[in-house]
Amino acid sequence: MNYKPALMGRSRRCTLLSLTLGLLLLSGYTLVTPAQAQSLKVYLLGTGNPQPRIDRFGASILVEAGGEKMLFDSGRGATIRLAQMGIPVGDANPLFLTHMHSDHVVGIPDLWLTGWMRGREIPFQVFGPRGTEEMMLHLDQAYKADIRIRLSGGTRSLEGVVILVRDIEEGVVYEHGGVKVTAFEVEHGRTKPAFGYRVDYGGRSVVLSGDTGPSENLIRFSQGVDLLIHEVRLAGPGPGGRGMSHTTPEEAGEIFTRVKPRLALYSHIIPPDAPAKDLIAGTRKTYNGPLEVGEDLMTIEVGDEIQVRRFTQ
Repeated sequence: MNYKPALMGRSRRCTLLSLTLGLLLLSGYTLVTPAQAQSLKVYLLGTGNPQPRIDRFGASILVEAGGEKMLFDSGRGATIRLAQMGIPVGDANPLFLTHMHSDHVVGIPDLWLTGWMRGREIPFQVFGPRGTEEMMLHLDQAYKADIRIRLSGGTRSLEGVVILVRDIEEGVVYEHGGVKVTAFEVEHGRTKPAFGYRVDYGGRSVVLSGDTGPSENLIRFSQGVDLLIHEVRLAGPGPGGRGMSHTTPEEAGEIFTRVKPRLALYSHIIPPDAPAKDLIAGTRKTYNGPLEVGEDLMTIEVGDEIQVRRFTQ
């Protein structure tokens, strides 16, 4: 399906967790990757929530912009979805976290270590809200024995298991080769800070809401965006709805109407078995523009047209 067209800040240097088996905390590292032809492509790896589902894995989205393959959250099964789509696990780097809820971070050990075992020879970069550095430092400790054993064989790169990690604040958090990633705070109840992200490259852009209720800050950072990927919760018993930590279809429609993206798309769907027709019907009460309900393994390519492709074996 084709859809036709209708903040700068300064980034601090990352911290290096060096795995010389003492796992010493050092500072300073510059990562250089070759520039490639312009492109902006989005892969939905996981569109579900904490509930284990075979059709909707944990929250995870990969954005490919030029030579960068940036992962946003690493929920349950992210590495499986990468393999299904033919993307080498070690290529998903850097990783940006929206917040510290387990369903958004539980896949990190697999992503980090499997990517290294499958050939990553550069450090694994992680950016996230307050607490990310502490989590990754303890992750090093948790897998110290495994890493020591694998390094003793002498066939794997020490550099590939090193972690570059940084706790971030709102603003530009990553900039390389024409790719700019901006973090902005959103409204996720008592979870503070929680971030959404905007990726800009070659005149194209995508915004990922992360987990959020209706957020004026998201609307502000989404102006002029091509693709807006937003979470949604179908109204029902339990947390959710107006003023809570998730967004109903009607509220999301109001956001889309104000932002006017070239395409609005739902991910992190609550509950994961919410019928697409019900999500669309609720959204249509407040929004009449281009809309898709995301599925695991869906690919969206943003160019002069926005092309949406569903996965086929």
